[in-house]
Amino acid sequence: MAELLARDAIRLDERAGSRDEAISRCGAVLVEVGAVAPAYVDAMLAREQSVSTYIGEGVAIPHGTLNSKESVQRDALAVLRFPDGVDWDGFDVRVCVAIAAAGDGHVDILAQLASVLMDPAQAQRLRESASVDDVITILEGKPL
Repeated sequence: MAELLARDAIRLDERAGSRDEAISRCGAVLVEVGAVAPAYVDAMLAREQSVSTYIGEGVAIPHGTLNSKESVQRDALAVLRFPDGVDWDGFDVRVCVAIAAAGDGHVDILAQLASVLMDPAQAQRLRESASVDDVITILEGKPL
């Protein structure tokens, strides 16, 4: 998973007043690192309207719809930490792991993420991460 996560796609001190603003920030980072075209951000927002990407433990995994694959220029992840939290339909989200994947690559990415993020201790480490290196280490499933 680390090969999909560029250091400049990790942001540890983000702010958002709403779920949609957080998703837009995630999409903007994927655009900034050259992973997606701007249209992908709209697809991320559309995905959230149909199915919540909140997975528990203060973590959401925003990503686009199946129809947005043409907007993906390369598979990538972005990790944004929101220290003040974001109201995600009644849940407090502190970390978003945004996914851009062409083809069926997102299935493997989701499985790898789930193995890390569904572990409460790992999710807590991610929510409290203070450095880019910590985030990379956690997502690789290694101890700090």
